[in-house]
Amino acid sequence: MMIQGLVPDVDNDAKVTISDEVIETDTAWVKYSSNYDNKPGIFKLIKEGGKWKVTSKGPREKGPF
Repeated sequence: MMIQGLVPDVDNDAKVTISDEVIETDTAWVKYSSNYDNKPGIFKLIKEGGKWKVTSKGPREKGPF
């Protein structure tokens, strides 16, 4: 699933707020809220080749939030 597919192109009223972030070496966690969701979401990112990329959380993996 691509993140860009979650928000329609025609909607210019998208509001996303980053409420917390934790960076541990080459792994980062970002807690966010948007006007499309009722509850906050969490993204896990990994650093590859100097760039941050969104990845999925493992089934038993615990994040910092």
